[in-house]
Amino acid sequence: MERFLRREARDAPESGIVALLNHGRKSGADVMPLWVGEGDLPTPEFIARPAAEALLAGETFYTWQRGIPELREALARYYTRHFDRDFQPQEFIVTGSGMQAIQLALQATAGAGDEVVYLAPAWPNISAAVGIAGGIAVPVQLEHSAEDGWTLDVNRIEAAITPKTKALFINTPSNPTGWTADRQTLAQILDIARRKGVWIIADEIYALYHYAPSRAASFLDIMQSDDRILFVNTFSKNWAMTGWRVGWMKVHPDLQQTFENLVQYSTSGVPQFLQKGCVAALDEGDEFVAGQVARARNARDMVCEIISATGRTRLSPPQGAFYLFFAIDGIADTMAAAFDMVDNARVGLAPGSAFGPGGESFYRLCFNRRVDELEQAAERIAGWIKGN
Repeated sequence: MERFLRREARDAPESGIVALLNHGRKSGADVMPLWVGEGDLPTPEFIARPAAEALLAGETFYTWQRGIPELREALARYYTRHFDRDFQPQEFIVTGSGMQAIQLALQATAGAGDEVVYLAPAWPNISAAVGIAGGIAVPVQLEHSAEDGWTLDVNRIEAAITPKTKALFINTPSNPTGWTADRQTLAQILDIARRKGVWIIADEIYALYHYAPSRAASFLDIMQSDDRILFVNTFSKNWAMTGWRVGWMKVHPDLQQTFENLVQYSTSGVPQFLQKGCVAALDEGDEFVAGQVARARNARDMVCEIISATGRTRLSPPQGAFYLFFAIDGIADTMAAAFDMVDNARVGLAPGSAFGPGGESFYRLCFNRRVDELEQAAERIAGWIKGN
């Protein structure tokens, strides 16, 4: 039967992360699950309550395809607070997850035979989504060294652009590496995009998960209103809402109707009762997010200390996001090793091979969890390293 499907659908790869996750679920409940990009906390009550109340009140009908006005207004307030200038509701489109936001951005900018340049190692959904759309995902590898951590040679981006290139996908802070661009680097990337006439799809989901006194630098800090930049984002990470599947896009107001049409012909909108919870997340959640970031910073430092003490790892404390991307000297097959860690150390890590070029010798560990649990997990990993 499969041969009768589109080639792009047949060729969509199984996620190496999901393969390990499924194995771990079969292995038992005592596996420490550090393989996926979510924390250990359920959605806070101040977010869940208004969603539940709206559901019980009967807010279950078709709704605004761009997002309910209250949520788009809340997004404008959130951005005005965090990005140091005024934003308007008509700049925002609510989507059914950050993944749908990415898909809509790709649908609008690249099609069959077009190229999308992205920074690797990368979350595997990016290159897969490009491929499913019929496009070609072109990786530009970040470089890693013990002295400097993960770095980007911006000249590699320009060298990767061809006449078929339609967009640059820029994720900063990065999943999985934690690499975080400064303003100068973003300005250089924007200059390339302007000169080459290509779009930027900006994934700044982890902008607040930045281990410095302020949020991470953003294209919003340097862009002009007519720059070709589409911002994709999600409620999943900041507010412990991974299962809600709600995200958003920030686009130029002139593009609102186009993206409303794309929503119409995909999901036809996000359930209104879910959006009521999202309003509360944006308006009442800054303290919760700040607490999560502080907890993650402490967890990062502890995990790095325990794992690096083995003397057999290559790692750099990430500047942003909540992942440690590290390599173990002497272990070549990260997929096999990750499966063995599940079975014998009872810890689930994502194999670096799942993240594409440059990630093959690494492992991704999500440290957005309680510090005491992470300390136990890190000790298990250290024990496994010493025994292999």
